[in-house]
Amino acid sequence: MYSVEIYVRVRRAVVVEGLSQREAARQFGIHRDTVRKMLAFSLPPGYQRKEPAAKPKIGPFTRVIDQILEEDLGAPKKQRHSAHRIYERLTEEHGLAVGTPSSRTTFGSESW
Repeated sequence: MYSVEIYVRVRRAVVVEGLSQREAARQFGIHRDTVRKMLAFSLPPGYQRKEPAAKPKIGPFTRVIDQILEEDLGAPKKQRHSAHRIYERLTEEHGLAVGTPSSRTTFGSESW
């Protein structure tokens, strides 16, 4: 990803100073397609997902998690749920069946 500074310099060289896109690519050491994109966008467009990330196991429980967190807003700070406590409640009360990082087998374990 190029910085905003290089965007400004390339755009100024091509638009204001009249440098060709090919010459700007050569002068700045970037590809001609990159120069074309820099001219199309005044600022770097950044990364955007095409669709939200899939959450196949925890997806059905997001409303429950949101409800727990909303209820915690009124509680004193020390009495709010930690991530681990939310996980425990989901497994006990709602039947969430996922493992924790500590429950995974390690390379040196006997289960191999």
